Amino acid sequence: MLSEERRREILELLRTNGRVLVRDLANHFRTSQITIRKDLEYLHHEGHLERTHGGALPNVASVIHDSPLREKARQNRPEKIRIAAAAARRIHPGQVIILDSGTTTSAIARACRKMKNLTIITNATNIAAELADSPVEVILTGGVLRQNSFSLVGPLAEESLRNLSADLLFLGVDGFDVRYGLTTPNVLEARVNRAMAESAKTTVAVCDSSKFGRRCLSLIIPTSFVDETITDKNISKRDLQALREADVEVTLV
Repeated sequence: MLSEERRREILELLRTNGRVLVRDLANHFRTSQITIRKDLEYLHHEGHLERTHGGALPNVASVIHDSPLREKARQNRPEKIRIAAAAARRIHPGQVIILDSGTTTSAIARACRKMKNLTIITNATNIAAELADSPVEVILTGGVLRQNSFSLVGPLAEESLRNLSADLLFLGVDGFDVRYGLTTPNVLEARVNRAMAESAKTTVAVCDSSKFGRRCLSLIIPTSFVDETITDKNISKRDLQALREADVEVTLV
């Protein structure tokens, strides 16, 4: 394989998975880690990615990009399913749950379809549709529809959340910089998510490990507002340690 071909495939793997690791790429391409590091350094200097210790993340421009929900759904699907299963185990009969819009929270909704005596508040029209023929009671916020994410945003959504109280919020995010907080590319989405956190007794961040080390345009909440994080075992030791130092309970799946 020519180096140009390998680098194009590295960028495709990065776009699909949200992060790449040197050791995984070396195994994938059956080449040395030194060669992969040179590829990543080249792509970094060309502005295609951001180098990290042991791998690479998308560059800032790609992180800020507000990808369509259908595109996000193809990324890290096995991890999202495991995260959703772990989140569903946190739910008990009689509770009120908030799910924000996103692919991981959509997976949580599917995991809850057979649950009884459960109320779910959401601003995601696709989640409401997913639960429409289930025993789950669904409260859909009002607001203006964002076609990119099938979510409802704006003053109506925020006001309805301020008049409600929930036991748990499962919050999916586009970026989680532990030292900064949870972020999303859309300002209106961030405001609704913040109102959700204010209405919930417990906030649980649900995101695959590719979201760590990324910072998007709009801050939702600082890390200190997060009670628990459910993520996959590929999270870096540095981010895992930072979460624990911030007194955030971590569940790895």
